[in-house]
Amino acid sequence: MGKAGKALKQVLGTYRISQNRLAVTMGINRSTVHQWVNETSDPLAEAVTEIVKALRKIDEAASEDFINLYLERPPQDNGSS
Repeated sequence: MGKAGKALKQVLGTYRISQNRLAVTMGINRSTVHQWVNETSDPLAEAVTEIVKALRKIDEAASEDFINLYLERPPQDNGSS
């Protein structure tokens, strides 16, 4: 299946965000998030936008990582070196 599910699974694990928390924040069923994470269905483009918005509400860094993983961009250096 698609990149969105893989990116979402990685971000949820890294930031310890539950599928339920994301679903509640998005106002959708947890089973929908489960299907995306397990790659049994792909989110539509509109849903990807809503995923980004919801992740931003939960954790800004998680949102940025999801975008980078989804777009296959290398991690950003925040100039903290």
